[in-house]
Amino acid sequence: MSDEASLQRRVCVVTGGALGIGGAISRRFGRTGDHVILNDLDGPAAAVAAAEIEASGGACSVVIGDITEPAVVDELVAAIDRDANGIVDVLVNNVGDFRPASPIFLRSTPEAWDRLYRLNLLHVLAVTHALAPRMVERGRGSIVNLSTVEAYRGIPGHAVYSAFKAGVSAFTKSLAVELAGSGVRVNGIAPDLADTEQTPAELMLAGRDPALIRTWVPLGRFGDPDDYASVVEFLASDAAGFVTGQTLPVDGGTLAASGWYARSTRRGWTNLPDAT
Repeated sequence: MSDEASLQRRVCVVTGGALGIGGAISRRFGRTGDHVILNDLDGPAAAVAAAEIEASGGACSVVIGDITEPAVVDELVAAIDRDANGIVDVLVNNVGDFRPASPIFLRSTPEAWDRLYRLNLLHVLAVTHALAPRMVERGRGSIVNLSTVEAYRGIPGHAVYSAFKAGVSAFTKSLAVELAGSGVRVNGIAPDLADTEQTPAELMLAGRDPALIRTWVPLGRFGDPDDYASVVEFLASDAAGFVTGQTLPVDGGTLAASGWYARSTRRGWTNLPDAT
């Protein structure tokens, strides 16, 4: 790639960018020739992702570590200063996890709440606080946060997780208004039922017939990581230049169905999932 083309690369920061949805997002940015600043806990997986990004025409810098740790946020900032002249065009706050969790809230512990807070909300605030001023200074940029459909519906056994993810969606909306005059857009996606290393289809099926998926998901399948990455790519692009403050469900229609299930006979719908 020429020096001129290299100067035109966007700098896209992706937390948890080696595997699953984050890995698909990083690779999408790589295919469009961007410079990906990739953070992940998994060093070998990050090395594979970096190699694939560079093979597809992008550039990649890797920061290994737990992004919930302030020192790793500092390392991320240092990598941006070192490898990208301090520029950030796109920030994707991808890291999140529903674990650790207790089957019911009343058996949960403050220690678990704190870990879930750090995994799902606090680091989003910390990374955004560290990097958004660079976007504001340049008068442009896009932030995309990963929430979940569980922020918009009840999820027994994961009340604390859903509360923090709802916080991500609220933060997205409010920060979008706050930064709109600075030329920085803030959006999010709310995934559901992603077939990834974290939540493989086999685990979700738990021995049940895969044909049942069409009764749970209106579009009839679990999401592939690239289904989510393509929407993030859109939100980060100029094609979404008049979109801000939105968290888009990317869920195959599960949130829209709101408790309705396709009948296993393929004849209509039911709100009693065990009924045919």
